[in-house]
Amino acid sequence: MRFELFVAVRYLRAKRRQAVVGVITVISIIGVAAGVASLIIALAITNGMSRDLQDKLLGSMAHVRLMRVASDGIRGWRDLTARMEQLPHVKAGSPGLYEQVLISRGARSGGALIEGVIPRQERRVSDLLSTVTIGSANPLEPRGDDSPGTPGNEDHAPPPIVIGYDLADTIDAKVGSKVLVTSPQGALTPFGVVPKFQYFRVVGIFHSGFYQYDSSMAFTSLADAQRLFGEPDVVSVISFKVDDLNHADRIGKSIEQAAGPGFLTTNWMEENRPLFHALMLEQIVTFIVIGLIVCVAALNILTALTMMVMEKTRDIAVMMSFGVQPRQVRMIFLLQGLLIGFTGTILGLIAGYGLSWLGGHYRFIHLSAEVYSIDYLPFAARWTDGLIVAGVSFAVSLLATLYPSSSAARILPAEALRYE
Repeated sequence: MRFELFVAVRYLRAKRRQAVVGVITVISIIGVAAGVASLIIALAITNGMSRDLQDKLLGSMAHVRLMRVASDGIRGWRDLTARMEQLPHVKAGSPGLYEQVLISRGARSGGALIEGVIPRQERRVSDLLSTVTIGSANPLEPRGDDSPGTPGNEDHAPPPIVIGYDLADTIDAKVGSKVLVTSPQGALTPFGVVPKFQYFRVVGIFHSGFYQYDSSMAFTSLADAQRLFGEPDVVSVISFKVDDLNHADRIGKSIEQAAGPGFLTTNWMEENRPLFHALMLEQIVTFIVIGLIVCVAALNILTALTMMVMEKTRDIAVMMSFGVQPRQVRMIFLLQGLLIGFTGTILGLIAGYGLSWLGGHYRFIHLSAEVYSIDYLPFAARWTDGLIVAGVSFAVSLLATLYPSSSAARILPAEALRYE
């Protein structure tokens, strides 16, 4: 062990003539540990929120959407979908017909975005139909006499519908319940537009864990949606799944160009940019604010080392009279501060990663899904965050040692020992 490190360790472990110095040293270690642990946990929470929201969004929505600039919908969508699926980086396509409706059961009602889909194609671009926990989405599959664009028989039983878990709770609907779907796309009469309504039978309830979808989404077959909205053989959007999420914008542009004039595309990054920008800003602000805990701990390190220099003035003078160089004295106190910071950082990393693992594994902190979109607090601790936090902690601890170590190196042996 080098001389400077040996003395630094002995000074930290030695009994104090002034007990307050030892207490401040312990407080400094605890402060650094608390700051590091808090940073690791806070970053794990923000990373977990970003990861879970992105996973749920990407699992519940298409990566790229193709639609008409005009509001007349997409005709000839079968050939167009098949052609777009042949493009590079496009893995699958699914047509859909969207419309805002009112879904009611008795006196209870709730607004919803109903989507007419072909389930076998929709499952290739979205996981929502795969999250049906009660009932089944199989009844939405086209029947032999019920392909999209077919007029259908109005005397048939109510068509099937799959609704979100929170929407089902709002209108008190269960599998087998009959619900009334009211569409604003009604008939024009001398008294104005009369909304069109139709009864549907709930055949499934999905629970994606993402409140915005569970509370305001419903699915029916594409043919039934076209009959409800009076849109024969028309879809409003074609959704695509791509093989590279980070280049969804570039792939969307190629889809738009291949579709021809009159079409435009949107992608998951454009639709959710404000959300992820807010999460990134929150992560930066969290790092700065909670990082102040480490700065407060650094002030305790500065105080402890300054008092230690005052306590060890005679010892320093004796060592310097025996030939110890000022730079060696400076190094002794620099190492003392780094040892305090190192001990606190290691303890903080252990506590931070341990608590983050417990929180992520057991999910014991529940949230209000109406406010946070997800119903539990996610943790996703990354090893790179630990490196950054440890680096910041060491840097702050080093800065806190500069003044007391320089003061110790400036001690004059003759002056310090004059009255001894």
